[in-house]
Order: sequence, then C-alpha cells, then structure tokens
Amino acid sequence: MTSNPVSEAERAWNPPLFADVPGDIGVSFEFFPPKTPAMEATLWESFETLKPLAPRFVSVTYGAGGSTRERTHNTVARIAGSVVPAAAHLTCVDASCDDIAEVAEAYWEAGVRHIVALRGDPPKGPNGVARFEARPNGYANAAALVAGLKRHRDFEVSVGCYPEVHPEASCAAADMDALKAKIDAGASRGISQFFFEPETFLRFRDRAAAAGISAEMVPGILPVTNFANLKRMAGPCGTQVPDWMARLFEGLDDKPAARQLVAATVAAELCRRLYAGGVRHFHFYTLNRAELAYAICHMLGLRPQLTPTGLEAAA
Repeated sequence: MTSNPVSEAERAWNPPLFADVPGDIGVSFEFFPPKTPAMEATLWESFETLKPLAPRFVSVTYGAGGSTRERTHNTVARIAGSVVPAAAHLTCVDASCDDIAEVAEAYWEAGVRHIVALRGDPPKGPNGVARFEARPNGYANAAALVAGLKRHRDFEVSVGCYPEVHPEASCAAADMDALKAKIDAGASRGISQFFFEPETFLRFRDRAAAAGISAEMVPGILPVTNFANLKRMAGPCGTQVPDWMARLFEGLDDKPAARQLVAATVAAELCRRLYAGGVRHFHFYTLNRAELAYAICHMLGLRPQLTPTGLEAAA
C-alpha cells in the first residue's frame, strides 16, 4: 500500500517526540533472582546503573511454588540495604498462610516494607498443564493474600493487573472485579502485564476508573530483547503482539546491536505516547539488563539525581 504523501509530510514536520520532555516521571524496575555467579554480576551491574535514577522501588520476582525463595530473599535484602526501596514478590502457590507469614516476616526483618502480591503461576503438572489450586490452609487468591499481608504487617502492597484481561478470567468484567477486590483488600496500586499499544493501557485505565478503582494503575513496560522469546512469553500472559512488531524485528535475530536499537525505539515511543496520555509512573521489566530501560528513561527526560554537593544521590 502506498503511503499518503500529505500525511507523511505532516508526520515528518511534527515536533520531535522526545524534544524537551521534562523528566517529571517516576520509575520502578523489576529484576529476577540470579541463578549463576555470572548472572548475579550482571544483575548488580544493572542495579548500579539504574540506581542513580532514584526509582520509586525495585522489585524482585518469586519463582513458581517458592522455587526461588532463598535467592529472592537474598536479592531483596541486599537492595533493601541500599538507598533504594525494595519490593519483594510473594505468591499464593503451594504455600500455607503460615508459610507466607514466615516469608513476609523475614522480609520485614530485612527492612522490606513493600510486597508485590500475586496469585502466582503454578508449576506444570505431569500432564504438562499448570492449574492453580489453593491449599486448604492457604490463600485462595491474590485478594486474600493482600488482606493477609495487611493483617500481618503494615506493608505497602502492589498487585498485578491485566490490560488485555487475565487469560483465566471468564470475561473483562470479572477480571476488573478481581482487581477491585485486591485494591479493596488494601493494595496501593496495580502494576500491569506488559502490552505494546498505548491505547490498550489507556482504555484499561479508564475502565478501572469507571469501576470505582481510584488506586494508581502503572504500566508494565517490556523492552523486547529477543522477539522469539517474546512470542513465547506473550501467549500465556494473554498479551497481543502486533503484526507491525513482527515485521520490525524480522531479519534481526543475528544482529543484536540493531535489535537493541529497534527495541529501544519501540519501547520509548510506547512510553512517550503513554506520557501524552497522562502516565507519570513506568514499571520496567528489565530482564536484569539496564541498557534499554536506562535509555528510555533518558529519552523521557529523567536524569541521575544529584545531591547539593553534586554527587549522585544514589551512589
């Protein structure tokens, strides 16, 4: 299809998307606990790179069935020992209420005051199917987990939300009811599953407000480092990958530098359009790498925070 030369000319003469963006945003970053010494070195190098941006918090994921419990705790505790607020993921999967209380108390003693409370994805069974079943002495869902955490300690609690509807929800209305139940149980915000069209999140935010949810909804941003992996991740999450993205990444499998440039451009434009829609907090799924998240934050005008002495505040 031939493009309209008039519309292309208008687009070319529009002001640059990232000209003088004031940097009036808050950011947060998500890491996963490292499995090897090399992965651990990469994580902490990335953390040190992103720390001067003064994130609102840095969260650390929790493996299915608590499979990364010790590594998650060690990573979160080390972050909590820095000047950056730490948030620990915690799930209902294969854990009793007492088990969760024990983990939560260990986080509290380590100085962690923020929990990302999720129902969690269960490990696959012998038939290859993953199906969540609450333990008789466990929490039935994320809303019950939030309520239990708030009873145990006065944690700040974030929860997950799904702009394209949770894949197990019967309908969009039921999914919104589940989110409202989590907020009503004491959660402060929803952090969204990743998505790739700004309208997807902005319409979801409007639906949440119409449902009486006043807590902030934060977009989860996933810069695409590997398109094949993205497609594998997107299916179980219910995330739609636009056809135009597939065409953009086509032919770049063996060109990592070019792939990074494309990935940064796509994610930065998404964030800029969300910013135009009033979004001021972005949560980055870093996959333990700093380069893309840092570049996008820079394009949005965010700079390392300085103390009166000129030293980076988070150094």
